[in-house]
Amino acid sequence: MSGSSKNPRSKLGRSGPLDAVLALRDRFGERDRVAGKGRSRASFNLRNRLLLVGGALGLCSVALVGRALDLQVISNDFYRQQGDARSLREIPIPTSRGMITDRNGEPLAVSTPVESVWANPQELLKYPDRIPVLAKALGVSPDALTRKLSQRAGKEFVYLKRRINPDEARRILAYKVPGVFSQREFRRFYPQGEAMAHVLGFTNIDDLGQEGLELAFDEWLRGKPGAKRVIRDGAGRIVESVDLVKPAEPGRDLTLTIDRRIQYLTARELRATLERTGASSGSAVVLDIATGEVLAMANLPTYNPNSPSVGTQDTHRNRAVTDVIEPGSTMKPLTVAAALEAGVITPKTIFDTNPGWMPNGRYRTTDHRNYGILDTTGVITKSSNVGVSKIVAKLPNQQYYEFLKRFGYGRKTNSGFPGESSGVLAPPSRWSGTTKQTMSYGYGLSATPLQIAQAYAALGNGGKLITPTFVKGERHEPVQVLDPVIAGQVMRMMQTVTEPGGTATQAAILGYHVAGKTGTARKFNESGGYSRRYISFFAGVVPVQNPRFSMVVVVNDPDPAKGYFGGYVSGPMFKSVMEGALRLMDVAPDDIDTWLAAQAEAEAKRAKANGGKPTGTVLPVPAHATAVPVSTGMVAAPGGAR
Repeated sequence: MSGSSKNPRSKLGRSGPLDAVLALRDRFGERDRVAGKGRSRASFNLRNRLLLVGGALGLCSVALVGRALDLQVISNDFYRQQGDARSLREIPIPTSRGMITDRNGEPLAVSTPVESVWANPQELLKYPDRIPVLAKALGVSPDALTRKLSQRAGKEFVYLKRRINPDEARRILAYKVPGVFSQREFRRFYPQGEAMAHVLGFTNIDDLGQEGLELAFDEWLRGKPGAKRVIRDGAGRIVESVDLVKPAEPGRDLTLTIDRRIQYLTARELRATLERTGASSGSAVVLDIATGEVLAMANLPTYNPNSPSVGTQDTHRNRAVTDVIEPGSTMKPLTVAAALEAGVITPKTIFDTNPGWMPNGRYRTTDHRNYGILDTTGVITKSSNVGVSKIVAKLPNQQYYEFLKRFGYGRKTNSGFPGESSGVLAPPSRWSGTTKQTMSYGYGLSATPLQIAQAYAALGNGGKLITPTFVKGERHEPVQVLDPVIAGQVMRMMQTVTEPGGTATQAAILGYHVAGKTGTARKFNESGGYSRRYISFFAGVVPVQNPRFSMVVVVNDPDPAKGYFGGYVSGPMFKSVMEGALRLMDVAPDDIDTWLAAQAEAEAKRAKANGGKPTGTVLPVPAHATAVPVSTGMVAAPGGAR
């Protein structure tokens, strides 16, 4: 019984209220013990951790300070270079091109400051909404500008508009488009415009010489750009100039032998001549006989060197130096000079030119008409092809060839002008049976207008040949190519050409003796023969007594209906230009008697018009009085074998 009652009590105690409380107490007591141990371990770990973290932070601080010291003091070169690469820039300092002046110091080519607008594509492409605004300011389409920038997206520099007026550049920059800036450059300006185009040439967008003397003396004129270091901000603006790396050296000035006034006269009269004769093109050269200086050189068609891209490339050619032509009857004085030197003729030798022609192989050599009996001077006066053919027949081939070579034919004049032609003078070994005869009156060889002017200058200079020059102060030693006595004889023969009975009376100048020679050469056709189109020449020297100027006028393809003989086409232009040049250069007259006779005749006419009463002495004015403007710009067009 007792055993059975104990068991129930035990079960009841465990399930009773007291037993439940005791069980809970035991359970929480165990947790407290465990918690006490945990708190002790946690307290211990926190202290260690704080020490560990503090030590780690201290070590990091020391490391950072050491690294900063290393970067900023000990090993800072690399990072300074990297920083400089992002802010420090070396930029060029533009320099102006040297000025070109005429012989009197008048400016012919000057460099003016301009602005060029550029952009940083990497910066600008971040603001696509501003591109249309910029495109409108630049005057281009937004699509074209976007395409241009996208193609150069990896670059930091691209030109947007170059060499523009500074005011226009400021107007573009006023839109404050990010990544858009401007820089100073220089642009070439030619005050004389078309009148000097072929002599000076022009420069390209980078201010480098492209044609003419700008090209020939490019290194002299160009100068050397400088360089400086600057600091740019994030937007690319210069905030500080750090250092001058290399100072800019401006180009050196160049003084030409050209006289601006004579050049203008030549260009103006050449244009008038082409309009009067209906010709397609023309060239003219004026040389100072004593020095070989080129005083004027003009060509038509021409172009405006301030806008060289306008027009065709053909207009850029300086025909007076680059184009070769058969010189026609301008060769006759040289042929006569060669025969006089060889002693096979004298000025009084008689030639029978009847019946006005003579055989020349399968062809004929003909005169404009039958001149009958002529002496040597008459051959020049009348420009007889038959007469000069009989003269050259007396000369050995090699001797005639060597004589022409001495006068500069068949080789360059060495004037220094770019693209100069040497002309064609074949050696005797390549001559046919008719070559020498046709050469005597200007066929079968070719020369430039400058070569012809040089040869005539030698005749006027007592037989001394001087290399032409475009640079004032440059002197070349003359070469004696002909006896002075013979040169004087030929000059007197050529004087008769401009006197009554000659072929170029329209080239005569009041108060001056003029020695010259006309020429009319037929042009080649496509089949290799000669056409009915012509080149008309006049080559002359003035004054005869003390020669100062040699001038050649070449007119290409005049309208035959208006006349094509050299005396009619080119002679009047020679007179107009030389009248002005003689007056401008204050050259004394050498024909006072004619001048006084003209003065007396003019006085008599005035007295008659005044009822027989004297009107006082008035100097006669040449028919083509030349007024030279003080300042000139663009040239404006005003209102047989002879």
